[in-house]
Amino acid sequence: MSHLEVNSVNIAHETIDRHVDAGHGSDLAIRFLSKNDTPDSPGEQYTYERLASETSAFARALTTLGVAPGERVFLLAGRVPRLYVAALGTVRARCVVCPLFSAFGPEPIAQRMALGDAAVLVTTSSLYRRKVAAIRDRVPVRHVILLDVDDPAAAPEGTLAWGDLIVDDGSIDPIPTTDPETPAILHFTSGTTGAPKGALHAHAAIAMHRATTQDVFALRRGDVYWCTADPGWVTGTSYGIVGPLSVGATLVVDEAEFDADRWYRILAGQHVDVWYTAPTAIRMLMHAGAAVAAGIDLSRVQRAFSVGEPLSAEAVRWGVEHLGVTFRDTWWQTETGAIMIANPAGEHVEPGSMGRPVCGIEATLLLADSEGELIRDPSGQVIEVTDPEQIGMIALRAGWPSMFREYLHNDARYRRCFADGWYLAGDLARRDANGRFWFVGRADDVIKTAGHLIGPFEVESVLNEHPDVTGSGVYGVPDPVAGELIHARIVLRRGVEPTEALLTDVMAHARRRLGAAVSPREIAVVDRLPITRSGKVMRRVLRARELGLPEGDLSTLEGPEPFTHTTKEVTA
Repeated sequence: MSHLEVNSVNIAHETIDRHVDAGHGSDLAIRFLSKNDTPDSPGEQYTYERLASETSAFARALTTLGVAPGERVFLLAGRVPRLYVAALGTVRARCVVCPLFSAFGPEPIAQRMALGDAAVLVTTSSLYRRKVAAIRDRVPVRHVILLDVDDPAAAPEGTLAWGDLIVDDGSIDPIPTTDPETPAILHFTSGTTGAPKGALHAHAAIAMHRATTQDVFALRRGDVYWCTADPGWVTGTSYGIVGPLSVGATLVVDEAEFDADRWYRILAGQHVDVWYTAPTAIRMLMHAGAAVAAGIDLSRVQRAFSVGEPLSAEAVRWGVEHLGVTFRDTWWQTETGAIMIANPAGEHVEPGSMGRPVCGIEATLLLADSEGELIRDPSGQVIEVTDPEQIGMIALRAGWPSMFREYLHNDARYRRCFADGWYLAGDLARRDANGRFWFVGRADDVIKTAGHLIGPFEVESVLNEHPDVTGSGVYGVPDPVAGELIHARIVLRRGVEPTEALLTDVMAHARRRLGAAVSPREIAVVDRLPITRSGKVMRRVLRARELGLPEGDLSTLEGPEPFTHTTKEVTA
């Protein structure tokens, strides 16, 4: 699938105006639940026509402020209606939208706004006071719009009130001609392997968003869809806004943070047909226990999907057994912009598998050494892995519509992502005889121990199968004999004490399933694992804290105190 070959395409038109023009303007586009709304509340409702008029008003406001097409509008807020209006209004005006996590502190915000040449920031008055005011003189932003302020007299000096600037008169402005290669969305990578990089995507990406929403989720007009991802993460835009709106679905958006009981009641009370969440959230549901869902009718949930990190076989089996829901894994990255490998609706799920490449995507595995470096043939060409079960680096044939177009201000780093026409994902996997991909680990996460190449996810999946374990992180520590030893940190089910007997049982379980060479040599209990907002376990943080090494960029960690030790551990 190559870049989109049409004269004009704008994400706002494809997600909003196209439906209005076709006579579906009165269809419900988004149902917003505030923190105080009950799970079955109708919430604040946005029809496609209302979205069209309010995004038109925001686009007009940008023009009034002198913001030119191509300039960057940053968003820093939670899951509130005006954030979504600003996101779609920005691309409507042919400016570039850049969502940020509202949990970021001042330094990550300043770093990303400086790197992204921010022209406008849309945020709340509280977030502005706590996180932006002190760094205002360090970033290039010209205008700050406070989305929760209507009276300009209430806006702090140097800021603008949404209610004064953005006037919705009900009119819908035509969208100017937009070349498909026009920049539309700027996402920053999570920074789990270094400083964040700004991946720039074009309006052409909408073709891939729509195709995968239809083909993977089987989402159709009128279906009710809930994506739990934060809008500051790539999933929260690609599949929390763009993909489902492009097919005319109804989005459920909940402002509140995770609560197992609330989540189950939203699924039932909002009559959710399709649910997209993360393995971290599924593990949190497992941690809360299936009893929380007792008496709640989840039969309406026809299809459930997972993203953000590999989905373990145990999580799949738990969903089927306790919720009657089959969680289907999807694999993609910030750079790919859309789902690349998946277990689509209607196909058999092999628990633990990433699935197969989606329609139009050519994926392969390239031969790499134990350091994650590509191995080339005598002519200098990369070598595709052909034997089933052999580990290689995931590579995608470049040119699909949602492929990132550049790393902002880092062309050399961008070029290193490609070889011989392939995009190099940096993830290692194996492929079985049926063409299914199985995740092994990041090339820089793989553990080399006593001549074995061990993917941490394989070990974590087995540890998570233990009935008292709800999460784990596995990493290698230097050893003069074996090269590296496998260490593990686990989180226990609520109410379970970390006794020596329990840890010995976990160790024995790992040895039975993995063998002595692959099982952890040390297991310790922690209260929480360091994870990114997108759900990835930051194994390098675990390793760094054990060895007393620098931990790098921690700006994407979930929560204010993501990692605390307990004292219990067992060593083989």
